[in-house]
Amino acid sequence: MIARTRLAGISAVLAGALAPALGMVALAGAASAAQVAAPVIAAGMMGAGMIAAAASGRWWTGAALAAVSGLGLAMLALALGIIALPHLAAFLLAIAAASTSFAARGALFARSSGERGWWIAVAVLAGEGAMLAVAAMRPGAVPDGLLALLPAQWASMATAAALAGEAAPAALLALAGTAATTMLVAALWPARWPYLVMFSAWLALSALVWHGFPAVTS
Repeated sequence: MIARTRLAGISAVLAGALAPALGMVALAGAASAAQVAAPVIAAGMMGAGMIAAAASGRWWTGAALAAVSGLGLAMLALALGIIALPHLAAFLLAIAAASTSFAARGALFARSSGERGWWIAVAVLAGEGAMLAVAAMRPGAVPDGLLALLPAQWASMATAAALAGEAAPAALLALAGTAATTMLVAALWPARWPYLVMFSAWLALSALVWHGFPAVTS
């Protein structure tokens, strides 16, 4: 049990801080650095938040680590000259919404799958992170309709908007809405009917993101 918990903790650190930070350093000076800063920050928050919450079973642990990861990666990008100083209020709002959403998913994995929950978090991170990376490096390679379904993309959109001095209300609302419905499912587990609420809200909020931001990769 101790070894499993330690492995989960190491995975959260690697996914939420070390790997994204190394990627940020490697991209410094590249022409595409500014373009991929937001996806890297979003992926870091997702890794730290989901894995930590799934491993510990505590939502607040995942939310705190996701927020620390997002802020740390943003400070690193700022120090490397990849990004300019973001719109502080919009950026903090994006950090809060994304951290809450990702941690809620991790907490649900812990409730529904027990000790295997953090493995599910790793698998989800790998899938969404891969699509986010492809979309960032090769715009147009991933269909916009598919990206609109991904909470990781919502976090990337909200972060990118804040870095540009703006806000992304549709993405922020989508993150907050999925966080609320996911926490409802976790709270009422093992009842199955809340899943219908969660998936219905996810589809509706994805449509909102699609309508509010037709070019979801921008």
